[in-house]
Amino acid sequence: MADETPSLQIDTDWKKQAQEEKRKLAEQQKSPPPPTTGGPTVSPSRGAAGEGRDPRAGREIPPASFATLVQGIVTQALFSLGDIAMRGSQPAVDLDLAKHHIDTLSIIEQKTAGNLSADEKRMLDSALYEVRMRYVNVATQYIS
Repeated sequence: MADETPSLQIDTDWKKQAQEEKRKLAEQQKSPPPPTTGGPTVSPSRGAAGEGRDPRAGREIPPASFATLVQGIVTQALFSLGDIAMRGSQPAVDLDLAKHHIDTLSIIEQKTAGNLSADEKRMLDSALYEVRMRYVNVATQYIS
């Protein structure tokens, strides 16, 4: 029996293939992303109307309603008055922005006059009263 050693065959094609893939990937990273259609994107977990879970926070998003609108503006006003701050940051007071949010609530009050249920009117009146009083308290601290 002849002493046969297996011959070693090196496949260099994989190196060429890997280099080609690396080159294509580098080109893709340099080129701008493809243009979008300009329309809103719909997350599969939230549905077309946007209801459902907020995937970033893991909590339910409240349904769109008059109360949600008012509470959102009240929250922005309180944020501007320094009552609410981003996690890990100090509260900041911006009286001009707070006044803008309060004025926005006033416009909503004027434009919806006679069209709100008793509960909605009570909620809006209460929200306006609370943020106005809070504004006066904060403003007197900063002006004095």
